[in-house]
Amino acid sequence: MWFYNDKEIHGIEDMPEGAFGFIYETIHIPTGKKYIGKKSLMYNRKKKLTKKELAEQTGPGRKPTHKQTQVESDWKTYYGSHGFIKDCVKECPEDLSHKILQFAFNKKELTYLECKLQFSLGVLEDKKYLNDNILGKFFDKDFAS
Repeated sequence: MWFYNDKEIHGIEDMPEGAFGFIYETIHIPTGKKYIGKKSLMYNRKKKLTKKELAEQTGPGRKPTHKQTQVESDWKTYYGSHGFIKDCVKECPEDLSHKILQFAFNKKELTYLECKLQFSLGVLEDKKYLNDNILGKFFDKDFAS
């Protein structure tokens, strides 16, 4: 279950209108290790047009064979992309808690807020965080002393 400001979030209807995604924190309760990440609420799926839809197309030029559709992501069951977190989800999901820290209203803002929070919390230098990189450009091994 997701929480935001101590309130349970059950579905998209419980989120601010127009929210694109959110920044979250997952905590491994026995060790106190944390992970900061982002999650989009929807994603685009390329779907093949049906025979009927293809037959309805008229006019000059090449006809499209696919269309874009928006589908809700797996955000309700998602905990994080780190290997340790994934292993915990398989073995003992009750040891994990997660909460929404902030909502974003477009893709660029989502990435910006994730980076801003990761840098301000010092996730690469602080060993209580599981994050080992930011944006795939800044790695904890580069800051190891």
